[in-house]
Amino acid sequence: MNEPPSPTIADHFANMTDPRRDQGKQHMLLDIITVALCAVISGADNWADVERYGQRKYDWLKTMLALPGGIPSHDTFTDVFARLDPGEFQQCFLNWVAGIRRVTAGEVIDVDGKLLRRSKDGILGRSAIDMVSAWASEASLVLGQVKTDDDSNEITAIPHLLQVLALQGCIVTIDAVGCQTAIAETIIAKEADYILSVKENQGGLYADMQDLFAGCSEADFVDVPHDYTKTVNKGHGRIEIRECWTITAPEYRAYLRQAQAWPNLHTLVMVRRERHQKGRTQVETGYYISSFTGNAAQHLDAIRRHWQIENRLHWVLDIAFREDDCRVRKGYGAQNFAVLRHIALNLLRQEKTAKGGVKSKRLQAAWNDAYLLRILQT
Repeated sequence: MNEPPSPTIADHFANMTDPRRDQGKQHMLLDIITVALCAVISGADNWADVERYGQRKYDWLKTMLALPGGIPSHDTFTDVFARLDPGEFQQCFLNWVAGIRRVTAGEVIDVDGKLLRRSKDGILGRSAIDMVSAWASEASLVLGQVKTDDDSNEITAIPHLLQVLALQGCIVTIDAVGCQTAIAETIIAKEADYILSVKENQGGLYADMQDLFAGCSEADFVDVPHDYTKTVNKGHGRIEIRECWTITAPEYRAYLRQAQAWPNLHTLVMVRRERHQKGRTQVETGYYISSFTGNAAQHLDAIRRHWQIENRLHWVLDIAFREDDCRVRKGYGAQNFAVLRHIALNLLRQEKTAKGGVKSKRLQAAWNDAYLLRILQT
């Protein structure tokens, strides 16, 4: 018996609530979303670019879409995405990602925020939007994103994002802003593990871990239940040495203030990074708390993977998608455009036949309609 075809992107977004009145409506909502997505994949970075793309590709788009009113104007794209419910748009995105992603045990999920710098509107008194995203390092996928509230910060946004993600069996890594007991509790409730960076925002815990590891190091970890690993990487004229020590937390709870507040706390981690470049040496030490029961090598690997969200998501959004230069500001437009970029990035990452990076693939999609169709069907 033949299996039914997998749902397409269009299927996941087909039931979006149209924010417009029916009277005088010339363009179908799904057509508007699809044209915008094709344009963003192909290099469009604002609504004017989206309209120009649609006009140039009208004949090809007409083979897939109804387009009863032709290609919408940039004002129409601006108005529709400014009013489109971002929560519903996000849910459609989550449903689509769930359909293409399979959770693997031990997968590292990085969570971090990024400011959309040009979304600030001084005239209306609006601050730049801060989007918190979750990145699956092994699958190279954006799993979801939420906007921080205007009167709040990432601390309140992170639990909202974690709540809507499938995290069972995963390891969630978050930098120091997410080192909060409520966030740790949310992760444990999702049947996942956490590795949280500890800095001065957790002053007592940070000082206790410094003292604990200093004492253990002075005694060369004799009679201390610990594990150790070291990696050395060379390239581009620099040498990077990373050392990681882990201590089993339950046996050292007495050394930590409020240790009982952290759910399932199992491992304390110290990572020492040493970089040699152009005759200069930089050394820094980081501390982490973890519910993960893995060894030092596994912890070091997960901690290193956290930086993928900077290098493979945030950096790519700035360089390949020019996100920091995007002046989309009206209504919900900035956060909805961010979701379009994330969809485009996921599709481009999953397409494996073409050579080159994300920027190169965007160019190829603009030049070659058959290649763009292959991306959409990934």
